[in-house]
Amino acid sequence: MRIPSRALRKFPFTRTPRLSPVSQLHFSQALKDFTRILFGESVMEVLRPQIITIDGRNYRKNPIQEKTYQHEEDDDFYQDSLQYSDEPCDAYEVEQTPQGFRSTVSAPSLLYKHIVGKRGDTKKKIEVETKTSISIPKPGQEGEIVITGQHRNGVVSARTRIDVLLHTFRRKQPFTHFLSFFLNEVEVQEGFLKFQEEVLEKCSMDRGVDSSIFQNPKKLHLTIGMLVLLSEHEIQQTCEMLQRCKEDFINDLSGGKPLEVEMAGIEYMNDDPGMVDVLYAKVHMKDGSNRLQELVDRVLERFQASGLIVKDWTSVKLHATVMNTLFRKDPNAEGRYNLYTPDGKYIFKERESFDGRNILKLFENFYFGSLKLNSIHISQRFTVDSFGNYASCGQIDFS
Repeated sequence: MRIPSRALRKFPFTRTPRLSPVSQLHFSQALKDFTRILFGESVMEVLRPQIITIDGRNYRKNPIQEKTYQHEEDDDFYQDSLQYSDEPCDAYEVEQTPQGFRSTVSAPSLLYKHIVGKRGDTKKKIEVETKTSISIPKPGQEGEIVITGQHRNGVVSARTRIDVLLHTFRRKQPFTHFLSFFLNEVEVQEGFLKFQEEVLEKCSMDRGVDSSIFQNPKKLHLTIGMLVLLSEHEIQQTCEMLQRCKEDFINDLSGGKPLEVEMAGIEYMNDDPGMVDVLYAKVHMKDGSNRLQELVDRVLERFQASGLIVKDWTSVKLHATVMNTLFRKDPNAEGRYNLYTPDGKYIFKERESFDGRNILKLFENFYFGSLKLNSIHISQRFTVDSFGNYASCGQIDFS
């Protein structure tokens, strides 16, 4: 795309002969910024479209003018017109039948409505444009979406569009589960209660510090990754994936024994100790090795590759939340993962930060205790077991 020369004449970086590598980098960034200002973000989106990965295949998500509608029966919505690359993909399983070609898609029933669309418009649009017929189970019934057509390319095209829709709307669902280690052994719970008592004794006069922002000691945990599991089948898939992780590398890293760790030292999430929202305790191996970090990073990588965890991070930040200002108004709040409705709308949660400078100074190296990590759990959000911890839908044990 050409930038009008009369517009460039106003900027001092239009004549840059023999630039050094650093200057070239600055010039390139300035030119990108200028293009955004002059033509809007849409130009940059066309030049560098978002890449999404589904079942190990990459697709370009081209920018379009999206329309959203209020669903007639509930608060959900769908996107009426999405345009995707329809290049044939040999990775799909397409069965040849006497009538033509057939392919099936497994999806939780909760997402069917996004393929159907308002008054069936989305489904009809895909069928007309790909010359296929799409059969979708009735709402509430689990099953497969079946695509049939006279031409293989049409079936593959419809399958691609449906996969992208499922991927898009799955990402808009709130997290339902998470992979975690429980950190609620007696020694650590007692250490946490001592920390809470001493903080309130020495720092209660600091702005925003009170008992309401402390974690429930029974819910102390270390999160590996967040999950969206919309059916019993997907929970079972997650259990099977964890078991494969155990067989492939966890047994080697753990030696078939619990990992002995310490919970010691505190840190805060943001960059201003005077305005803290989340304070956490650090967790590390007793022997000083990197085995715990390597183990959780490899679990994260495996789940990201399978599509069960969205690839937003390349490494797990080992931390156990001990103070969170979201608890001030909602003791059951679950941090930054509780900010979206099922239709993807952002929920603004007003929160009052606290001054953590004295806490960080006085308790920088506070020792909460030691414990043995022997299990990775599939924990269910907003649900507790008889011990007050997050309910576990499945687990693997190291020993």
